Amino acid sequence: MSDATGGSYTLVVGLAADATVTAGALGDHRLPAGAYAYTGSALGAGGFSRVDRHRRTARGDNDTRHWHVDYLLSHPAARIDRVVRSVGVDIECAVAERLPPGPIDGFGASDCSCEAHLSAGDGLDALVERALAAHEAAVASSDDPDATVDVVDGSGE
Repeated sequence: MSDATGGSYTLVVGLAADATVTAGALGDHRLPAGAYAYTGSALGAGGFSRVDRHRRTARGDNDTRHWHVDYLLSHPAARIDRVVRSVGVDIECAVAERLPPGPIDGFGASDCSCEAHLSAGDGLDALVERALAAHEAAVASSDDPDATVDVVDGSGE
């Protein structure tokens, strides 16, 4: 999935069992099994290689924890189901604000004024649809006519 263009993304994560997640300075939080969406940005030189890094963390191939989402993804019950991407545009906060409220205040939002960049949903398919709609709406209100939105498999295959 590496794409040097970069942009914004939402990881739709299935949590197969209840889990306690220690999210850095946010401390321990109990999350019930279910569907979660984490929205981030991949705007640096590596572009969407950040998503590849998240995939390695979810597979257990990366033990480094830089971001709150790393703590969720490193739990053995977590897997990335799908990734919604907005290519070529920075709409991370606009997408996060359009998704359902998150279960952990401040999760993924330590560098902005959003309540959280992690949200919870009623199922993986429904959450993918909500994330897709949020990306499409945010792209439509951006000033970038060349931005595109797509959904890719969470495993990267």
